Amino acid sequence: MGFDRSVLDFGVEKVARQLVDFIREQVTAVFRRKGIVIGLSGGIDSTVAAALSVRALGRDRVFGVLLPEKDSAPVSREYGRSVADDIGIACKEVEITPMVEAFGVYDVRNIIVKKYFPGYEDGQRFRLSLPQDMLDRDRISAYYLDLEMPGGEIESKRLSRDDFLTMMAANDVKQRVRMTQLYYEAEKRHYIVCGTTNLPETVQGFFVKFGDGGVDIEPLTYLYKSQVFKLGEYLGVPQEVLSRTPSPDTYSLPVSDKDFYFCMSYDTADMILYALRNDIPRDETAEALGLTVEQVARAWKDFERKKDATAMLRSMPPAPELIMR
Repeated sequence: MGFDRSVLDFGVEKVARQLVDFIREQVTAVFRRKGIVIGLSGGIDSTVAAALSVRALGRDRVFGVLLPEKDSAPVSREYGRSVADDIGIACKEVEITPMVEAFGVYDVRNIIVKKYFPGYEDGQRFRLSLPQDMLDRDRISAYYLDLEMPGGEIESKRLSRDDFLTMMAANDVKQRVRMTQLYYEAEKRHYIVCGTTNLPETVQGFFVKFGDGGVDIEPLTYLYKSQVFKLGEYLGVPQEVLSRTPSPDTYSLPVSDKDFYFCMSYDTADMILYALRNDIPRDETAEALGLTVEQVARAWKDFERKKDATAMLRSMPPAPELIMR
């Protein structure tokens, strides 16, 4: 069989059943807890994880939490509540803006934005993004700060390394505050926290350590993004969630996962990652995807760089091997 998009086809009913069994076993036999808490973002991954959890444990043993802050897209709250209603689980909303403010996150970011755009006023929308020409030229992955001007046009300026790291450190606080809130809701119910990270995100480190990566189980870790969508269709996920553009949803100005991290659509990223992980030749990969061999080589280089740079996210903290005698 040649290499084409059919390599990601899978027995969706069988996989759904295996994931349901996995969730049920982890909760009841491994952790010996009563149920699951899951953060509902209104996106496909959290929705699929929640739907699987309901099949595994029943509606009464799955609890959803909406965790918006002032930069969150309003549709995240709307879709999150819609998902909870659709699958029939109880949920609560916790506005985390005051907690994020207590860490000085918004003030730190505003100082950096004003450094690059002196005329910036509080309330103007901004985001971080990468140039989208990664496949077409060899380049350094330097982030840009995009600011929406009063007339609606977007102006961009390249961030220094130190300013980028400071912005990311501040933004990662949001994910860690959410993790803390999810564990609060889980522990008082004697539940566990369910993660929502898929395979491309896991391999390339598109998650925050002790943030959205701070969970008890990760049922979607071995599924490519396109497979998560297919699983969502099978599970009857609402159409608005299936149609929503994946986004980190951490900036006031909307930015997609493609613009912020992957620099290509998930459909393409899935296939290139599959080829890399399964030793598919570059020329065969390029032909199947309508790319050049050079473009595939650049993508593989970028994937390997991100995997290596984020290895610490996927490992336990190192500890010494002591000789006690």
